[in-house]
Amino acid sequence: MEDLNKHIAQLREDFMRGTLDDETVEKNPFLQFQAWLKQAVEAKVPELQAMTLSTVANNKPSTRVVYLREFEAGNFWFYGNYTSRKAQQLNQNPNACLNFFWPALERQIRIEGVVKIAASDLSDNYFRSRPRESQIGAWASNQSSALNSRKELEERVEHFEKEFEGKDVPRPHYWGGWMLEANYYEFWQGRKSRLHDRISYYQTPEGSWQMARLAP
Repeated sequence: MEDLNKHIAQLREDFMRGTLDDETVEKNPFLQFQAWLKQAVEAKVPELQAMTLSTVANNKPSTRVVYLREFEAGNFWFYGNYTSRKAQQLNQNPNACLNFFWPALERQIRIEGVVKIAASDLSDNYFRSRPRESQIGAWASNQSSALNSRKELEERVEHFEKEFEGKDVPRPHYWGGWMLEANYYEFWQGRKSRLHDRISYYQTPEGSWQMARLAP
């Protein structure tokens, strides 16, 4: 363990791939997100849709990686089981944070906002677009609940494969989407000597966006 700690302590990376300039950055944070996402697509960043979702319930934070599946005008959608741990936490406290980290571009985006259940037609449409194996998996997995063994899960998969054999798989009532409505953004661009660029956007009570540069 001592060797590992020594190795971690000595790791250094000088970020030199880009800048984030106050004069050229978009004044609307959603447009800035869109621009950076497009650049990540063009750069073929792996797993660029992966984002850390952070929730807080009973004053205890919890994080996990989920996939961004849709976005539009400051709203961000992700999907899962409505009985899961994250669902229970979001029911208790809908304030949440999303974080994208793209090491290949030395960039990070933090988005805070309020989460609500997605419209059922959107959840239906997305569920229909999933591979059949994933649709069956949504029925088979009581997400976040304890399993006696891996075999128990596999048996549930077999059960629902037989139940829906030759038929379309319907969306379970306990599975669907959430939408985060953003009220804060922060864009981070790595820079040399840890003097990073950080630009934040916060929403005023009137709904307009104010921009500020933050110390690294």
